Amino acid sequence: MKPISNTAFYCCGVRMQDARSAKPVCGDIYAQAFMNEEGLRILAAFKDEVRPNASNVARHRIIDDLLRRELGANPGLQIVLIGAGFDSRAFRLNGGKWLELDEPQIIAYKNERLPPADCRNELQRLPIDFAADSLEEKLLPFATRAPVVVVIEGVFMYLEEDAIRQLLLILRRRFASHKLICDLMSRRFFDKYVRTLHEKIAGMGATFKLMESPDEIFLRNGYRVVEKISVVGQAIAWGLTDIPGILFRLFLRTLAQGYSIYVFAPDVSSK
Repeated sequence: MKPISNTAFYCCGVRMQDARSAKPVCGDIYAQAFMNEEGLRILAAFKDEVRPNASNVARHRIIDDLLRRELGANPGLQIVLIGAGFDSRAFRLNGGKWLELDEPQIIAYKNERLPPADCRNELQRLPIDFAADSLEEKLLPFATRAPVVVVIEGVFMYLEEDAIRQLLLILRRRFASHKLICDLMSRRFFDKYVRTLHEKIAGMGATFKLMESPDEIFLRNGYRVVEKISVVGQAIAWGLTDIPGILFRLFLRTLAQGYSIYVFAPDVSSK
């Protein structure tokens, strides 16, 4: 698999560990289906990254909850996951029409381990070589003016600003009425908390490309912030980390906002 795809095993592995714990927070019971010998080897390299691992679980759970809320209001909602990795939400959440896009190796492997035909919700998986294929062309058959939720999890931290700008332009052209759920990390948060984790990810050939205020790209390119949720704050609230809640409330809240889940929507006033 390509280097960034290898990180999918890491993310999936920490969800598997959470699902096996006494008090699961995310409860991804399907994660273990994807963890082969190579995946377990990759996961083992991150066993000491306790707080980043906790944040990874919290990140996934936050997005789960946001999607549950959206599906509660619209059970037939179209959900598009770009860079889906080993996401199993189509199997775990109630409702929705699901479209997963990722590298051909990921999609083929997922189809073997967890076939779309076994999903109670409507699920389609679409292979795409992000380096060679046109995302805009891949999404053309799914273009709509109906409500859509796009999920891009664990991806933007790897992208250059121009690639993000192009991706946002494609989403606005293909989905006239959509929300974008994603995670964004600031350079300051990275410098304080993520360097050792990044060294291991870089060892697999993938590197973060961060800026101090990553949300500004979205604001400059026709989006507004609908909601923002601190990943660290939720990890503390769910008991996933040893950081005392009072320390977070008094001293760390501003810094911890540097890694958050955002919900964006197109800003109609910017047209």
